[in-house]
Amino acid sequence: MVFADDSGLAVPALGGAPGVQSARYAGPGATDAQRIEKLIGEMRGKTGSERAAQFVCAIALAKEGRALAIVTGGVLGEILESARGTAGFGYDPVFYFPSLQKTFAELSPEEKNQHSHRGKAFRKLLAHLSAM
Repeated sequence: MVFADDSGLAVPALGGAPGVQSARYAGPGATDAQRIEKLIGEMRGKTGSERAAQFVCAIALAKEGRALAIVTGGVLGEILESARGTAGFGYDPVFYFPSLQKTFAELSPEEKNQHSHRGKAFRKLLAHLSAM
């Protein structure tokens, strides 16, 4: 069996961007800081529900060229005007998770694993594997 996963940040007010281009949002070779800077710039002037965002993860499991499972996980949040926290990577410092009143970069590893899009998707995949 083989699996592939991809994750990204979707911001409805930006037409779903950065979306599948999350890693390349600020151009090839851009750093996390440069991607965050571009996102904050694009969000300038947006308020309230316009700052809504979602991290999404999709995982596909296949065997001998046949898809066995495709699962997704998501987490809702909002984009802050400036970065907070030092943990995590990517857009974590500006992705505010209202349920815990922290950015993903302020979460402990345990909190992030419990609430993240990847954690949710991988738990769904594990459940699927257990049922096989």
